[in-house]
Amino acid sequence: MTDAPVQAGGDTDASRTVLFDFDGVLFQGDAFELFIRHRYASSPMHKVLAVLTMPWWLLCGICSRRWAARALVHVALCGLGAQRYQGVAEAFADQIVRRPRAFYRDGLNALRKHLADGDEVIIVTGCERILVTRLLQQLGLPEVTIVASQLKPGLFGMRTHVHNVGRRKIQGLAAKGVERWRLAYSDSFQDMPMLKQASEAVLVNGTPKLCKRVEKAMGRAITRVAWY
Repeated sequence: MTDAPVQAGGDTDASRTVLFDFDGVLFQGDAFELFIRHRYASSPMHKVLAVLTMPWWLLCGICSRRWAARALVHVALCGLGAQRYQGVAEAFADQIVRRPRAFYRDGLNALRKHLADGDEVIIVTGCERILVTRLLQQLGLPEVTIVASQLKPGLFGMRTHVHNVGRRKIQGLAAKGVERWRLAYSDSFQDMPMLKQASEAVLVNGTPKLCKRVEKAMGRAITRVAWY
């Protein structure tokens, strides 16, 4: 295993585009989940709303854990319009960016090395767009292109508009005119669509079981890195 950015292969026609997932690759954890937990921890009103709406999100959970999680997100965002949401999301980003060991230093170094080499770096993440944008700005990376999940205003507050996971990431890239890439960094099997289309797939801090599963699904070897 190596902490260094993976170098380009011998294909002179290869794209200079490099994709990075965010949570688990650059950020140590799930940034938007931390934000939602913070909303509940800092607001007794939202805790009460979560209890009152328990039948709803428990019913959602019978069908899908993802549906239940989305319902709890909507409860946590109740009362927030677009402008106010941006304010509280950016304020939270400003807090967590200062936390020690919040980010993988090796991941950020790899990203900056790609930028210095002239590669086109794109963050392709399930994290919410405003939150991840602010985090990258605070890290001194405002120029990096971002393809992320998005919220939209609803009747009672902000709601999920696009959850940028799995094949949605490919669709989001295509919407920006990006159809091929040389490298893709990820830590998740969910990113198989993105990894499969990369000339070289890089799995970050993958367990032996996950690495074996990814390689079996791809039908070829992957590069493994250990980042801290």
